[in-house]
Amino acid sequence: MTDLDTLRAGQVILIDKPLHWTSFDVVNKLRYAILKKYRLKKFKVGHAGTLDPLASGLLLVCVGKATKTIQQYQGLDKEYTGSFYIGATTPSYDMETAVNERFETKHITPALILETAKSFIGTQQQLPPVFSAIKKNGKKLYEHARKGENVEIQPREITIKAFEILSINFPEVKFRVKVSKGTYIRSLAYDFGQALHSGAYLSALRRTKIGDFDVENAVSIDDWVKNLIHES
Repeated sequence: MTDLDTLRAGQVILIDKPLHWTSFDVVNKLRYAILKKYRLKKFKVGHAGTLDPLASGLLLVCVGKATKTIQQYQGLDKEYTGSFYIGATTPSYDMETAVNERFETKHITPALILETAKSFIGTQQQLPPVFSAIKKNGKKLYEHARKGENVEIQPREITIKAFEILSINFPEVKFRVKVSKGTYIRSLAYDFGQALHSGAYLSALRRTKIGDFDVENAVSIDDWVKNLIHES
């Protein structure tokens, strides 16, 4: 049972974020529900790791005193499933922007796709997408990108701990990947296309795990709010 004292003491709520919602949309809806239920003017709520609007899946939402522990959850490994579209690229590396270039794919075989996935396992340098929330010169990178401004992006050290190809239905390739903090799956899609001597972009993404937290134990934001409202 959720009551105000429990919420204040601190909880980590597992939400299955729907497509097209931002992580802050989830936080704001949850906070509003708590404020309305208990007639409060303020209450601490935050998430422990952004999930893009075009991705669904596990979002950890910390409430009350648990907001002080957000940083420790942000450092946990993450697991995703999704799909790459092979043979084209987009400026955002996903479906937020339209295809800007197409590439040859006749040379790409299932064996090449499987071998290429294996080559990505390990620690490496990764360039974040230009369409990301990383700040440069006081502005987020996507703000520069949308204005057509060129900015220098520094690579980051990331580790890909598992990279499994689940199915190949060309040009769609479904995958499962386990990665360290700071890894961009959109950049992985772009780099994967380059490694195939072609192009690729992220066509679907779902976060399934954060550390030992599993999306199978998560609830929808609507169900959580309904349960809160109906509790006495």
